[in-house]
Amino acid sequence: MDLSRLGFLRVGVCSPAIKIADPEANASTILEAYKRLCENQAAVVVTPELSLTGYSCEDLFHTDDLLARSRQALTRVAAAADGAILVVGAPWRLVDGRLLNCAFVCASGRVVGAVPKSAHPNYDEFYEQRWFTSGANLVATINGELGHFQIRRDQLFTVGDTQFAIEICEDLWAPEPPSTSHALAGASLVVNPSASNELVAKADYRRDLVRMQSARCICAYAYAGAGPTESSKDVVYGGHLLGAENGVMIAESDRFNLNTTELVFDIDWKKLEHDRSRNTTFTQAHRPTTYPIVDTETRVELGDSQRHYVAHPFVPDDETEFDARAQEILSIQSTGLARRMRAAKVQRLVLGLSGGLDSTLACLVCLDALDRLELHASALTALTMPGPGTTSHTKKTAHLLAKSSGFDLTEIPIDDAVKQHLDDVGHDGAPDITFENSQARERTQILFDTANNVGAIVVGTGDLSELALGWCTFNADHMSNYNVNVSVPKTMISYLVRWYAHHRASKALEKVLQRVIDTPITPELLPSVDDRIVQETEALVGPYELHDFFLYHYLRTGADAEKIFYLANSAFEGAYDGPTIQKWLRVFFQRFFEQQFKRTTLPPGPKVGTVSLSPRGDWRMPDEAEVGTILLSIDKLL
Repeated sequence: MDLSRLGFLRVGVCSPAIKIADPEANASTILEAYKRLCENQAAVVVTPELSLTGYSCEDLFHTDDLLARSRQALTRVAAAADGAILVVGAPWRLVDGRLLNCAFVCASGRVVGAVPKSAHPNYDEFYEQRWFTSGANLVATINGELGHFQIRRDQLFTVGDTQFAIEICEDLWAPEPPSTSHALAGASLVVNPSASNELVAKADYRRDLVRMQSARCICAYAYAGAGPTESSKDVVYGGHLLGAENGVMIAESDRFNLNTTELVFDIDWKKLEHDRSRNTTFTQAHRPTTYPIVDTETRVELGDSQRHYVAHPFVPDDETEFDARAQEILSIQSTGLARRMRAAKVQRLVLGLSGGLDSTLACLVCLDALDRLELHASALTALTMPGPGTTSHTKKTAHLLAKSSGFDLTEIPIDDAVKQHLDDVGHDGAPDITFENSQARERTQILFDTANNVGAIVVGTGDLSELALGWCTFNADHMSNYNVNVSVPKTMISYLVRWYAHHRASKALEKVLQRVIDTPITPELLPSVDDRIVQETEALVGPYELHDFFLYHYLRTGADAEKIFYLANSAFEGAYDGPTIQKWLRVFFQRFFEQQFKRTTLPPGPKVGTVSLSPRGDWRMPDEAEVGTILLSIDKLL
């Protein structure tokens, strides 16, 4: 599979071991690194600022000898650039005597364009204005042995089906970095040939600068810093190589290597296009009008990806990060519920407690909300409503949860009420969709009537994953006064309950919460056999960890079915094979489209993460949208 079709592009950055004022030797070193990076399927290769001569040549930049040899080396390098695009730095003197610090774009055996540096630092240890003139407003056309090209700051270069642009070192540190205009003009990748010396803590600042500029511009950013073989007369250069994408650092090299250092990383420009299209602040920003696009005639196929995709994108891998995330999610949930109670002018909550994961998390949130309002746990009116499918295991769990948390639990069996209702509507009581839904609707009726009776609001328990699949009964567990779990995916719920058990629960409650975690996910709507659970949700609709993965990448990254299939095979390698992923991917899309009508009428609830299905906020979709074409594409994946 050619992953470039899916939006992946490999970038190579290198910091060559240079010889100061020796363009011939530097050209050889650069081309050796270029060859290695091309073999590694890089489509763009970036070298540091003034890489052909060395950044630290000082007054040698004014000598005819160095300028002539630099141009000869550039000619050689350009002729050899047949594969990936190669960005090299070199000085260039115009016919009017101005000396420019340029990054040359070499492709298809020639120079296709050059970008001049705009901001030349002349403070502290920097003295660039002694040699170089700003190219901020320059447009120069070059015809000669190197070919026909322009030297100008405002130009884009194609690479495959996307574009990149260039800013040089200090340009990024300027109050108005050129990369802002580059991104608004359409560059999904910004490359920065740089020569930034090392000082205590400067690397942290540089890293943050690159990362945040990639976030501000919703772009990928490749940074190639000059290395320690530059002159160390007064400063030392570290050879810092960085790769960032929309605010996330995705690759970074070590520093202070006296040999050539190389770094490759893959960017996902289709995801960046999706992120830009959803961000109206970006789409409504004023666009620059003078940005020629230079066709480099370069397309590099990518056979594999070096990007690592986690199987559980909603759950942080780092334990410390998850600890902070868990506390924040619970705070958002409980604060939203407490605010809702004040708005409704009530001091009680009603909750249906099944002994499963969702209602358990909702119970913990209810207790936190009551605590925020300085109300006792007894203000929670919890009901467990066993029916034809309820096992003694889950019923006992509900009672243990109440006992260990300090609130009362009322048990209201619904068997007789369901039987009476089914008789009334002429149903024979056989286990079917009517049989299952009647139980869910009976429970919902009891919850709302109880809330009216005690002056409370009904707390919903259904989670984001169930809403994505429509795994809820319309106008039953689908409905509540306020659903605290509405944007929490199933994979996160299990982690949250586990986190609460380990960090906040008493010994007794911890034991109960572990019991909940160990219980198979089930709606318990079919009659049990020998008091055993016979209806396991994941056997019917598929593993929630797969569905959460599909949901995240469909909504958050805009990936199509083919790309999601590839990412899932990568993330779940060894856990699920291709046919299994294909099967559940088809189920996901079919249910996601066909069950939208339930999400159109969702009750209110707090958004806690970057993915939400609220019809009043993040996701608005017609109930009648067709899914047939997507399903056909999934059928052709294997």
